[in-house]
Parts: sequence; structure tokens; C-alpha cells
Amino acid sequence: MEELEVILLESDIGIAPATRIIQGIRDAWKSNEIEDTSGVYNFLKENLKQNLKEGDNSLKMAPVPPTVIMVAGVNGAGKTTSIAKLANLFIKQGKKVMVAAGDTFRAAAAEQMDIWSKRIGADIVKHQTGADPAAVTYDALEASLSRGMDVLIVDTAGRLHTHENLMNELSKIKRVISKKIENAPHEVLMVLDATTGQNAISQVKLFKRAVDITGIFLAKLDGTAKGGVILGMRDEIDIPVKFVGIGENVEDIQEFDAEKFVDALFD
Repeated sequence: MEELEVILLESDIGIAPATRIIQGIRDAWKSNEIEDTSGVYNFLKENLKQNLKEGDNSLKMAPVPPTVIMVAGVNGAGKTTSIAKLANLFIKQGKKVMVAAGDTFRAAAAEQMDIWSKRIGADIVKHQTGADPAAVTYDALEASLSRGMDVLIVDTAGRLHTHENLMNELSKIKRVISKKIENAPHEVLMVLDATTGQNAISQVKLFKRAVDITGIFLAKLDGTAKGGVILGMRDEIDIPVKFVGIGENVEDIQEFDAEKFVDALFD
């Protein structure tokens, strides 16, 4: 049990969820649900898989195009690269994709997004640095409708979740989208750095308050990152993981699979 607890904590699951999981194993042992020690790991893995399968991990698409996906996250989480991966995934599926370079706050952010868009074959709408991101978003919505785009991905400025003005800006962007297209944005994805650990939970709580996050894109899951924080997150915030980034290349994206994720966590 001590060995298991160490594994769970080292995987960034968090103290409270790890304690709950360990107690569940003790209870299962006492009730003979687990018959011998060899069954402990299988019991634990199945429980974790079921926990992650409870949410809807599929991406919600609009019944009538364009599907609008708003993307948020703190600086350094890998947001720009994740957007490029997502756009490339749709393009490979034969969809027409546009990106709104709504990160007008960070110098060269729009240029970086422009380079990615040209590389993967996505359309882009961008303004100069310092422009109103809501205006960029509005222009992108107009362009998406007129050009018959299937998907519009709206980038937003990377921000500290404690910066109130920038968080209010996120809410404004979402309102602009909702007024232009009914029931949009269809998804509000938050890019989380898998190496962040338990701090990710406080980030998601505050972003959810501002724009009602509908899904997680777990970036940087390659290397030493375990990403176990999403298991602990289910205890406090019921937001499903929809995509994972597993490398630096634009093709390094996968739809989230609870079975594979838990197996990889234990491997």
C-alpha cells in the first residue's frame, strides 16, 4: 500500500485523491473484492479507467459549420503548438480550417501562428500586436462564414489566471462569438502543461469561472510528465480531457484514450 501511494503521488495525482484511492483498495480487500495481492494493481487500474471514462471525451461539432473552438491557457503551456496540432488534425480529415490569431498581447504571437498556419495549410485572420482580440475574433467569424470554413479555432492571449483584466477579456471574446453564431463556441478547450502538477487544478477552476471550460488539451505529455493531475482533477472539477500532446511535431496529437493513458501511467 505504501508503494502504491508513492506511485500515485509521484504521478501528480494529489494527496486527497491518492488517499481516497488507497482507502478504496483497503475497503475492497476487506470485502474480498480483491482476493490476493496480485489483484491489487488490476483493481486500481480498472477503477482509474472507469473514473476517466465517466466524462464525454468526444469533441462537440456544430450541426451546421463552422464549428468554433476557443482555446485558452497560461503562458508557456504549449497553447500555440497545440492549436497547430488541432488544426492539422482537422485538415488531415479533409476539413477547411481557419485560425483567429487572438493573442495580440504577446509580441510576435500572431506571427508565430501565421507561420504554423502556412505550414499546415490553414487560413488565418490576424491584426497587429496590441489590437482588440475581440475584434480579431469578430473578423475571423465573418471570414469563416463567408469562406465556408468547417472549423474556426480562436487563439487567446496566454495569461496568468490571477490577472483579472485579461480573464475579463476572455469572457468578452466568448460573448462576441455567442452573438455572432448561435450556440458557439461549441468547445472551450484549456491547454494544460502536463508537468504543472497540482497547480493545474487552481488554473482550471479560475478559467472555468471566466469562460466555462468544456475540455482539456493535455500538452507536453512526452518525457517525464505523468499527467496524473487529471485523475485528481476529476474529484474537484468535472472536465474531460479531449486531446493529449505527445511530442513537438505537429502530428504529435492523440484523442484522449482512458485505457491507454492509465496503462502508460503504470508502465
